[in-house]
Amino acid sequence: MLTKTKLYLSSPHMGGTEHAYVADAFDTNWIAPLGPHVDGFEKAIETYLDAESHVAVLSSGTAAIHLALQLAGVGPGDDVLCQSFTFSASANPILYQGANPIFIDSEPDTWNMSPELLETAIKDRIKHHKKPKAIIAVHLYGMPYKAREITAIAKSYEIPVIEDSAEALGSTYFGQKCGTLAEFGILSFNGNKIITTSGGGALITKDIALKQRAVFLSTQARDAAPHYEHSVVGYNYRMSNVLAGIGRGQMEVLDERVRARRANYQFYKTQLSSFNSIQFLEEPEGFFANRWLTCVIFDSYEQRETVRLALLADDIESRPLWKPMHLQPVFSNTASYTNGVSEHLFNHGLCLPSGSNLTQDDLDRVLQIILNTLSS
Repeated sequence: MLTKTKLYLSSPHMGGTEHAYVADAFDTNWIAPLGPHVDGFEKAIETYLDAESHVAVLSSGTAAIHLALQLAGVGPGDDVLCQSFTFSASANPILYQGANPIFIDSEPDTWNMSPELLETAIKDRIKHHKKPKAIIAVHLYGMPYKAREITAIAKSYEIPVIEDSAEALGSTYFGQKCGTLAEFGILSFNGNKIITTSGGGALITKDIALKQRAVFLSTQARDAAPHYEHSVVGYNYRMSNVLAGIGRGQMEVLDERVRARRANYQFYKTQLSSFNSIQFLEEPEGFFANRWLTCVIFDSYEQRETVRLALLADDIESRPLWKPMHLQPVFSNTASYTNGVSEHLFNHGLCLPSGSNLTQDDLDRVLQIILNTLSS
């Protein structure tokens, strides 16, 4: 029987002031998808990102992607180019819109969307099908994608980019905050993210009219009338004032959480870099990753699984890297442009426990099991 404390991959980490914000929501009876904490949370995010950003906090990052696709004009039958190496929430909203996901494989420097394959796909779709309507690029595991290259390609073909920063709050690209690099940015505050509201997300834009439209659509698209009048289909996507209160407290400790996650990465890298069979994802020049999760690549699938199962036996959660979307059964009939990079990463990669609340004893426990496994 296991008696040790279970170690999770990435568990929530409260800072202490969240309770006061939530208590205020109850004390003032603002138990609704509007209120002072919604406004305050949006302002805190806007201030953190930059003065030009306008933020709408929503029920999830998935909802934010869905609204971004609508605001970008994506509709039934349109093609949307999407990073294949990601979580399914990046791609599912494409189907919500009745559009067609077209998956683009990764490049090895950041594990994110390959600019070369992106341009190949755009040219091919234009030649044989039609011009894609949008691009969804992802900062995977908090590592920024190659934004200069992807933005240049997107602009040359006049295709808007939706920047999926669900895992990248606190990361920067040549000094610019992730989430502000494209026409639309997306954040997630799910329970496993670097800060959390238990469930929630945000849409980022530099156009105040687009934010206002997002808020309108996310609150059931109610027209200005004394009765309930609706001219378009809306959604119940707005974040509640209670959860926004948690978010306000979490924003106060965001920088601390980034430092802790980066320290976890550095610990693992320092202790395991002597093993030639293990590789780490390095930051290219100008890239700053929040290191939401520390991920390692093993020489073989068998070695990866041996380590994963050894950790599991000690009640330590680890996880293979994302299975590419072009290999997922639900997307088996979609087009893709691949080079084998994401499939290799999926078969050889492992996410290690990376929570900002891990103690040194916790990290040592993970490390010892890995060392014992690799040395046996």
